[in-house]
Amino acid sequence: MKLLRMALAALLLSLSAHVAAAAPLTVAVAANVKFAFDDLQAEFRKSTGIEINSVVASSGKIAAQVQGGAPFDVFLSADMEFPEALHKNGLAVSAPKIYAYGVLVLWTLNPLDLAQGVKVLADPALQKVAIANPKLAPYGREAMRVLDYYQLRAAVEPRLIFGESIAQVNQYIDTQSASIGFTAKSVVLAPQLLGRGKWIEVPRESYQPIAQGVVILKHGAETNAAAAQRFVEFMASPGARNILENYGYLVP
Repeated sequence: MKLLRMALAALLLSLSAHVAAAAPLTVAVAANVKFAFDDLQAEFRKSTGIEINSVVASSGKIAAQVQGGAPFDVFLSADMEFPEALHKNGLAVSAPKIYAYGVLVLWTLNPLDLAQGVKVLADPALQKVAIANPKLAPYGREAMRVLDYYQLRAAVEPRLIFGESIAQVNQYIDTQSASIGFTAKSVVLAPQLLGRGKWIEVPRESYQPIAQGVVILKHGAETNAAAAQRFVEFMASPGARNILENYGYLVP
C-alpha cells in the first residue's frame, strides 16, 4: 500500500512538472481585458508556472482570425456570441463559460459636466464621440443600445467615430481626438489610467448585461490541452475573481 501511494505521488509530480514545462499558452484577449490581463497572467504564472503569450484585439477580429486558422489556445471574449459561434462551427471544444460581466462607462479628458449623465452626449459642442465598432466589439454594440435607450442615436450618430476595439477608443479619448467616448470600466480603473480625466458609469438598465466568455479553442485542445484547461479553471478561482472585481467587472 505504501509503495502504491509513493507511485501515485510520483505520477502526480510527473504530471504537474509536465504541465509546468508545457509550451507557453497562447490566449487571445478581448481588448477590454487588456489591463486586467497583466495581473491575471502574473497570478496564473505564479500559481501554475505556466507562461502565457497574449494577443489583444476586438472579439470579432479574434473570432475571424480563429476561423482563418490562427493558432490560439484559449479565447477570452468580451461576449458569449463570438465564442459560441466558434463552438458551433467546431473551432472550440466546448461551450464558453462566463468569467465576468463588463460595465460600460463614459470617459472624457475634457471639462464636461458629467452630472447630467448620458444626456451630455446631446450637446452639439461635442464634436466627436468615440465608440467601438459594434460589428466587432460587444462594448460598441451595447453602447449603441444605450443611445437608443436614451433616444440619442439621431443626434449623436453623425458625430460618432468608431474604433476597431476598445483599445482604439481609449486612444481616441486619451489623445482628445474625441471629446468623450464609451469604454469599459476596467480601463478607467487600470493603474496606468487611474485618475486621468473623469468618467461615469452608464446606467445598467440602458444596455444588456455584457456576459464575457472563456473557451478552449480546437488548437489549444490539440496542442496544449492540460495548460488550457488549467487556465479556464483558474478564471473561476478566487484569485482571478478578485483581480476582475478590482478592475470593475461583476463576477458570476
